[in-house]
Amino acid sequence: MTESVKHLLAFLKSSPTCFHAVETIQKRLLEKGYTPLEEGRPWKLEPGGKYYVVRNRSSILSFRIPHGDFSGFQIAASHCDSPTFKIKENPEKKVKGEYLQLNTEKYGGMIFTSWMDRPLSVAGRVMVREAEGKIASKLVAIDRDMVLIPNVAIHMNRQVNDGYKFDPQVDMLPLYGDGSSSGGFQGEIAKAAGVSPEDILGSDLFLYNRMAGTVWGAKGEYLSAARLDDLECAYTSLEAFLQAGESASVPVYGVFDNEEVGSGTKQGADSTFLHDVLRRVCSALGKGEEGYYTALASSFMVSADNAHAVHPNHPEYSDPTNLVFMNKGIVIKLNANQKYTTDGVSAAAFREICRKAGVPFQTFANRSDMAGGSTLGNISNSQVSLNTVDIGLAQLAMHSCFETAGTLDVDYMIRGLTAYFSSSIQAVGDGAYTITF
Repeated sequence: MTESVKHLLAFLKSSPTCFHAVETIQKRLLEKGYTPLEEGRPWKLEPGGKYYVVRNRSSILSFRIPHGDFSGFQIAASHCDSPTFKIKENPEKKVKGEYLQLNTEKYGGMIFTSWMDRPLSVAGRVMVREAEGKIASKLVAIDRDMVLIPNVAIHMNRQVNDGYKFDPQVDMLPLYGDGSSSGGFQGEIAKAAGVSPEDILGSDLFLYNRMAGTVWGAKGEYLSAARLDDLECAYTSLEAFLQAGESASVPVYGVFDNEEVGSGTKQGADSTFLHDVLRRVCSALGKGEEGYYTALASSFMVSADNAHAVHPNHPEYSDPTNLVFMNKGIVIKLNANQKYTTDGVSAAAFREICRKAGVPFQTFANRSDMAGGSTLGNISNSQVSLNTVDIGLAQLAMHSCFETAGTLDVDYMIRGLTAYFSSSIQAVGDGAYTITF
């Protein structure tokens, strides 16, 4: 197991929810000397300075200021949320007086069966009363096997292997305890937060998979873990951002929440978060409004979100001429209807960067008769319009509770994005660009 794979698995373990992922990223940035900024306070930025800003404790943007003047921004963005089940308010639900379930609702589009018959627990944040008129946010992660969603025996559901339609309100509720456990859930959450149950005023709590990530295969070529989509890209782009050298651009590392449900939140890619931060960077460095727009013309964005590898049992689900495989390099994703933002310009620029870094790359397209998903790239462009390429790493079982990817690709992505963050892409005319390494 390489060091980068080992660190990826540790990153995944420490990130059971989007809130914990951002906290883990913040700790890494602080270790590297980055200064936290607050949106509600004035910013004073210095040449050579390293900064980050968090919104909602679930989205983060970090950047470095070059020592000289800069021409634009080199941005890489991924997302930290994954399909799961959110705990509803008043969650305890008794069944026949003998079972205690937790009432949940699905978040994003997941493969239901992958969540069943496996150890799960609860993590997220709670809003607590600290003093009169003061409310604070605390992260919680119950570090034990806490709940399980049991399957119905095949003797009672003979259709389960014949296209059974699962009802999230009926089939997917987790079992928490027996009837005597009634009233215990809120107390367990409060204990984890170090507060009294009556001081919890609000919460965002989710189920998470307790199974540890693992490396496997004939030669250790595969890794499987929860939340690879999209924390694998969040991790690899962070490492590349930290390793990159200075260029004529401002490198920007971004992780957004709520991509799995459309990004239309104050902390999602469709919010003003990226726009606000880039404008404030320009303003703090004396560039003004005109300087902001000229900087955008020489800016570039990588939207990093994992891609579908050819499935060994169903290769027919893949496009016949754009086949991507695990351990074969970074995937450049294209779609005529702009589900992915990649076009000829952005593909050409990123291919040149991969070539310079000596990193293999592949191209992905959906079958023309099969609808695919989308990413935060095209959504983000509605707020900040710039050349964008959609990339990712090939994986199997996307949106499963336990996903699979290739071990070699972790280092490929770090190397490719390190070269990207160390470069500067400048517009020298409409449709003409120079890449400086």
